[in-house]
Amino acid sequence: MSKYLITGATGELGSSAITHLSKSVHASEIAVLVRDAESKKAKSYKEKGHELKVADYDNKEALVAAFKNIDALYFVSGSDIPSRESQHKNVIEAAKEAAVKHIVYTSAGRKDDSQNSPVAMIMDAHIKTENWLKESGLDYTILRHNLYAEVVPMFLGEKEALLGSKTVFLPTEAGKTRFALRDDLAEAGMHVLKNYKNHANKIYTLNGPEAIDFAAIASILTKITTEEIAFVSPDVETFKSTMTSYAVPEEAIDMMLVFSLGIAAGEFNSESNDLEVLLGRKPKAISELLEQVYS
Repeated sequence: MSKYLITGATGELGSSAITHLSKSVHASEIAVLVRDAESKKAKSYKEKGHELKVADYDNKEALVAAFKNIDALYFVSGSDIPSRESQHKNVIEAAKEAAVKHIVYTSAGRKDDSQNSPVAMIMDAHIKTENWLKESGLDYTILRHNLYAEVVPMFLGEKEALLGSKTVFLPTEAGKTRFALRDDLAEAGMHVLKNYKNHANKIYTLNGPEAIDFAAIASILTKITTEEIAFVSPDVETFKSTMTSYAVPEEAIDMMLVFSLGIAAGEFNSESNDLEVLLGRKPKAISELLEQVYS
């Protein structure tokens, strides 16, 4: 019978979590939540001996059935921001109905919980979910992830585009972020999940090893590519108009802008070393990822 359940099993974080947990827990003890049991990834999990649970966050009844007989749930936050609040409420209510013993929730790190924060629209559902967990009567652990290091290549574009512009162009000013690699966050999450009784009702803020701004990232990229990469922090309107001129979708522009303004405001410059403690080692630096992508 499965003891652990990983949600978001076909996504990057969930996949990495399953890989790490499988190193020390038998496959039969790990259930995976998927939306499509016929997908290639789902079939590969079944072949490895994992129990497939089929449900999505919009279907509370299916979630209740999926969560039955599960001790510890790794709850990967939803990626559909407009629907995230209702989806997360479904997950918590379903876990309570199914008598799940412990929820490990992947929240987001921030400094300002108010509506004045430039990242309020992103953080609102996380804040509410944390509060619902605290009020649920269930044991929980909240993992407040800093920004994934993987978002940086998403913002900067592929190597060819970067070398074409030779510019990091984001309105982040001198704001610093302690970017964390997704795989490190997943590994830490599995340390918590395996030993959930030792982490009951605790909140951890998970940061990368160094606070870094985009001027420093441009310098790293200069060394990697051997081309001089400049950093320019435009005003908001210039950023919008420039991105629009390159046919970047409005939704993508808005998302880059939200995170850039959050970085400029210091929302992701936290001093917590919880990730290092949970891993038992230094987290990997963003330079390692940039080397892989842009070398």
